[in-house]
Amino acid sequence: MTSLNYHHLFYFWTVAREGSIARAARLLRLSEPTIGAQVHALEDALGEKLFERRGRLLELTETGQVTYRYATDIFTLGRELQAAVKGSTEGTRLHLRVGIADIVPRLVAFRLLEPAFLGLEPVEISCRNDSPSRLSRSLAKHDLDVVISDAPPDSSGKVPTQDRLLGESGLTIFGTETLENRLRRGFPGSLDKAPFLLPPSGTRLRRALDAWFAETKITPWVRAELTDNALLETFGRAGIGAFAAPTAIEREVGEEYRVRVIGRIESVRQRFFAISAQRKVAHPVVATIMHSARTGLFD
Repeated sequence: MTSLNYHHLFYFWTVAREGSIARAARLLRLSEPTIGAQVHALEDALGEKLFERRGRLLELTETGQVTYRYATDIFTLGRELQAAVKGSTEGTRLHLRVGIADIVPRLVAFRLLEPAFLGLEPVEISCRNDSPSRLSRSLAKHDLDVVISDAPPDSSGKVPTQDRLLGESGLTIFGTETLENRLRRGFPGSLDKAPFLLPPSGTRLRRALDAWFAETKITPWVRAELTDNALLETFGRAGIGAFAAPTAIEREVGEEYRVRVIGRIESVRQRFFAISAQRKVAHPVVATIMHSARTGLFD
């Protein structure tokens, strides 16, 4: 195979991202025939078709999907190289795209990201909250730089990831003043038949809580299963039921949601991970988040 022409690769990558030659041509301010010719030149060099036409749309072939992933890695590394080289240049602004799993308490997410804003380098952070599966797909497409979740992705992912443990925390059970007065004495047995708010079945935290309930012979009255952790804490503030949150943010949860500590469960641990696609050049802001998590929030 002849040596790879990176101009051809860039035009192909832009077409794949935009979904059509016409949109890529407008973005690059080139004619459609010029863009089409560059893509065909790359196909000739690789000896494989990269697109198939479906009506008015272009779809990536299997080879096209592989090529797109490699092209994304190449151009992402190029941006990271520029950021690393210019990192000390006045006016340079680093950009970090973060996915936050909906099971992660937003106060934990804030505490993890806060040090990035306090550093010497100007940083712009884009945050997206979603399910772990959808965030993993976005990470695979390189739409995100890092995902913060309470579990590493399963091993079936097509794109290898680097999963780094940020830290772990025991759980604190919270409730309104009324619930605290009723349930604090005799904890944890007092939780039997008590109203409770839980994360959805299948999540790692729910499985751990269910195992603890079974071990302690407690059957809570499940008032609601809530995927969105912020919604769970809002329901808890309204007195719908008791709820669990990491002990690492116990003070913040109590102050923000005006709830009280019913008890603590040290044996059930919630862990938090920074998940990123494998890179030869690590994003400098992720390193800051890692260090601060281990020496501050989860020390």
